[in-house]
Amino acid sequence: MKVDDFSHRARKRFGQNFLHDQHVIARIVKAITPRSDQFLVEIGPGQGAITEPLLASSGQVTTIEIDRDLAAQLRSRFDAHPGFKLIEMDVLKFDFASLDCAAGAMRILGNLPYNISTPLLFHLLNYHGLIHDMVFMLQLEVVNRLAAQPGEADYGRLSVMMQYFCKVEKLFKVPPSAFVPQPKVDSAIVKLTPWRPLPHPARNFSTFANVVRTAFNQRRKTIRNTLKTLMDGELMAQLQLDLNLRPENLSLADYVRIADLMDQQSELK
Repeated sequence: MKVDDFSHRARKRFGQNFLHDQHVIARIVKAITPRSDQFLVEIGPGQGAITEPLLASSGQVTTIEIDRDLAAQLRSRFDAHPGFKLIEMDVLKFDFASLDCAAGAMRILGNLPYNISTPLLFHLLNYHGLIHDMVFMLQLEVVNRLAAQPGEADYGRLSVMMQYFCKVEKLFKVPPSAFVPQPKVDSAIVKLTPWRPLPHPARNFSTFANVVRTAFNQRRKTIRNTLKTLMDGELMAQLQLDLNLRPENLSLADYVRIADLMDQQSELK
């Protein structure tokens, strides 16, 4: 059964844009390179455009879909396949640790709705130890932010937090014409591979996350001004950083160094 056989009006509240371009679908599947021994989880399978070739290649796919009408159509289409599993719920509330998958073996993929992409990425970071890699279709703007380097306009909190946990690879762009209905923005495919081990592990992740959040909440100010709520001038002088730089000029390693210095100071008190 083809995707076009289903009659379903895209729902704006779920951010639905259905992929139909067979060339793009083939490129995505090639980027994933699914195998029969892998544990695949597809977020937002929609009308099953990617689900079908994944099942053909790997033999098993666990899907997560919130739209009950699409869920019913997916069951009708794939339930006869022994490797198909559907979880009908909000992925932002889903506990990925509940899946029967070995640590570091889960491969997560999907065409993520634009309206939940950033909170979903942060949700998935909670399970980085379970994940082998992630391949997502996202708004091009979001992919540019994920992959941005210090000094670039798109570099921000999302860049630093994702790169702390994952290697980020921007694979290729996808035009609006690949979807029905067509979105008003370009999309892109990104691959996120959790680091093993972390290249710049912080002594205390909560401190690191707070430093990054505080800095980018005031990204137009200098580091001297953004950090003054977290540390005094004496401690700041030990950073060996140009305090006149702005948050977008600091590297991941710089942010870890700031957080570690704060923790060292706390431990001495």
